[in-house]
Amino acid sequence: MTDRKLYTIDSISDYHKICGLPKPQHPLISLVDYSLVEYQIEESEISWVQDLYFMGFKRDIQGKLHYGQGQYDFDEGLMCFIAPRQVVKMIISKYETKPSGYLLAFHPDFIWNTPLAKTINNYKFFGYDVNEALFLSEKEEETLIGLFKGIEKEYQSGIDQFTQNIIISQIEVILNYCERFYQRQFITRKKTNHQVLEKLETVLEDYFNDNVIDKGLPTANYIAEQLNISTNYLGSLLKQLTGQTTQQHIHEKLIEKAKEKLSTTNLSVSEIAYELGFEHSQSFNKLFKAKTDISPLEFRKSFN
Repeated sequence: MTDRKLYTIDSISDYHKICGLPKPQHPLISLVDYSLVEYQIEESEISWVQDLYFMGFKRDIQGKLHYGQGQYDFDEGLMCFIAPRQVVKMIISKYETKPSGYLLAFHPDFIWNTPLAKTINNYKFFGYDVNEALFLSEKEEETLIGLFKGIEKEYQSGIDQFTQNIIISQIEVILNYCERFYQRQFITRKKTNHQVLEKLETVLEDYFNDNVIDKGLPTANYIAEQLNISTNYLGSLLKQLTGQTTQQHIHEKLIEKAKEKLSTTNLSVSEIAYELGFEHSQSFNKLFKAKTDISPLEFRKSFN
């Protein structure tokens, strides 16, 4: 941690040191109680990149946390997830309210050569921005805190040949619960989520009404940026609400515009493909037929 502007947290010991905590009881995993954290830095704003996985339940945290493009003021209980090599920025300010919550930090070496090492990337919320964090009910909080405490108890009771497997199984339970809770959040926050769908429709409509020739086809990353959410979160949200991926939504809008041009203009299929951002008309023909079961020319003939 030598760079004043960007701290590097390579280990659990590094993280304990920057938080003003005693040396960790396990070299590769630790449950941190936020009420005990006293950042050992003079700056009011710090950034770090860590070689650790973070799963944090936070309430009334001192300051605002920036993660990716997002920012969140932790006035409510929620959970966020940070994967190794991601940059985090913390703006620290002092409040009378004592922060609370827990952070489970573990090094990738802890899960190396285990089934979890192969499946942890399947949990897309490690790619969500902080403003897409998981809001927890009181009952959900109790469930997760109980699991966190179970992990702490396990590594505090002594390390033997069973410790790692027991803790990893508990981490997997936490991750699966959080998967369930995120699915619940997609359903219960209907108003917010449907606003995303409305904005998605507007973004696609504006994109295809503009000059697509110079831009090419829109990407999932572009759409997510326009909606101010992460690509992973958008994909998960759309899958839950509509059963379709972001790419499928893009293709649906594209086919809608193609049908409009085929039925209302005298442009050739090649010209329409070019106007819709395709370099080669063959690619357009293939996509159109895959989505409609007929070729663009057959659609035009049937329409007429």
